[in-house]
Amino acid sequence: MQQISLIYQFWIHTETIQQLPKAFEFIFNTPSHHRVHHGSDLKYLDKNHAGILIIWDRIFGSFKKEEERPVYGLTKNIESFNPGIIAFKTWGDLFKKAYSSGSVITGIKYFINAPGWSHDGSSKTTAELRKEQSYI
Repeated sequence: MQQISLIYQFWIHTETIQQLPKAFEFIFNTPSHHRVHHGSDLKYLDKNHAGILIIWDRIFGSFKKEEERPVYGLTKNIESFNPGIIAFKTWGDLFKKAYSSGSVITGIKYFINAPGWSHDGSSKTTAELRKEQSYI
């Protein structure tokens, strides 16, 4: 199944295909859905995690339809092209924050809470950022 998923992932990384028939778009991950997954726009963060079946994102509330072309990238650039740094920088940052948090329980929360969570408010989760934006 992993090999089938990898082959499927290859074709959804295209800009050539805009939309597919509605029945297909409802069930399967498509290039349109996958562009949202790679977007760094606040409304697209933490959306469309599907490998093959987008129906799971619809069921669990993490689906977002592509409204306009997303801005691709990370919310904070890594500033390196070194594959080792790219693969492990976030883990290193998590361990540093957990270690310096002051307690074992707070440190563990860095690994189980949503990305962006911090005990001191130095970073924010997607939900916190969306809440802030809705008040603007």
